Amino acid sequence: MKETIVIVGAGPAGVRAAETLVEAGLALIVLDESARAGGQIYRQPPHGAERPAEKLYGSEAGKARAIHTALEQIRPRVDYRPGTLVWNCFQGKLNTLHDNAQGILPFDRLIIATGAFDRVIPFPGWTLPGVFTLGGAQIALKSQGIAIGKRTVLVGAGPLLPLVASQYLEAGAEIAAVLDVTPFKAKIAALQRMMAMPAMVRRGLSYLSKIRRAGVPMMYGVRSLAVAGDRRVEGLAWTDHRGRRHQVACDAVGASFGLKPEMQLADLAGCDFRFDELTRQWLPVVGAGGRSSVPGVYFAGDCSAIGGADVAELTGIRAALSVLEDRGTPKPQQLRQLETELARHARFRAGIEAAYPFPNHLIDGIDDSLMVCRCEGVSAGDLRANFVKSGAPEVNRLKSFTRVGMGRCQGRVCGAVAAEILAAKSGLPLPEVGRLRGQHPIKPIPLVAGKQS
Repeated sequence: MKETIVIVGAGPAGVRAAETLVEAGLALIVLDESARAGGQIYRQPPHGAERPAEKLYGSEAGKARAIHTALEQIRPRVDYRPGTLVWNCFQGKLNTLHDNAQGILPFDRLIIATGAFDRVIPFPGWTLPGVFTLGGAQIALKSQGIAIGKRTVLVGAGPLLPLVASQYLEAGAEIAAVLDVTPFKAKIAALQRMMAMPAMVRRGLSYLSKIRRAGVPMMYGVRSLAVAGDRRVEGLAWTDHRGRRHQVACDAVGASFGLKPEMQLADLAGCDFRFDELTRQWLPVVGAGGRSSVPGVYFAGDCSAIGGADVAELTGIRAALSVLEDRGTPKPQQLRQLETELARHARFRAGIEAAYPFPNHLIDGIDDSLMVCRCEGVSAGDLRANFVKSGAPEVNRLKSFTRVGMGRCQGRVCGAVAAEILAAKSGLPLPEVGRLRGQHPIKPIPLVAGKQS
């Protein structure tokens, strides 16, 4: 039976899923928003600006090359459409945009491999020019070979922090400080669980060693962040775990507080979600073999739960094998082997989440004057005052009254923080205030996009 199988995303998960399906003799379509395959972790520079893989990806250069090569090898047998934005999903169809031309693509089976993005928590000065996410700092380095500033401070609450710091040092950039807002003791307590993947632990220790050898100050348990400067970044101030105040001169700040799955497409596809207490965020419900709650829709990679590049490859293969199984050509032995390997990664990931707990203290420290939704100009005070006035104990009602989450990011940046603020103000548990519902277009589309391809 001929079916239209579509994969959205050409990072590690999407590429491995496509490779597995092509090897089984199936035709498929791969849509990718980027101009070149690799996703965020293995992002390729623009054509003409290539640099050695070792410089771009460090110890992961071999894996990056393998992903890039895998897509090139199957490309003649795949309908690969780079530079294509998928901005809606409805009734078994995708709305797409390519070169300002809209398209409607029906599908029978859909593998969502859209990855993840930075989790942002506002702090004083976060909207100033010169403040980036850690992912943005990575993109600048990988895509254009530039640092976000001449003297940079990096701040975070996850393993991306030492990785980006290591990459910047490898590129010759100057780092003024590396600030971890989670406590060091959490890493020690979680070490045994992380040892489920000893090679990953050694890799992380190598990043920390590089930071230490470079003489870059690295602090843990940091609190009360504040950017200094009127019109752009001039420095960063913070309080250490002993309550002492520090400030360092810099012209750029890269700050992220973990990662969030890119789940808007899953939402529009009608997939069920669950609240994850450990990471304090909503995640799509993932069934056996990466299946979603919607028949014919599958998850691969970080779009359903953060696991990293290695897990993305494995779940990409798993989703493809589930497609084959649902089509009547199962490969049970390969699936069992994958699940065994994924279970080992899951133990390691549980250690990572414990080592980098969600920094609630940053949410608690958000002042009324601080901007939460920069697109619509909504402050924390606006959100709190609206609850007092309206008594609306649900985040979508809060959105209706304040416009929080109605801007370009569609709530990606501000939605989770708005829910945290509402939960704290109302006294309700965070799951009870809900999550912002997905809306189309997932990302902005130009007004000139009128013709249909």
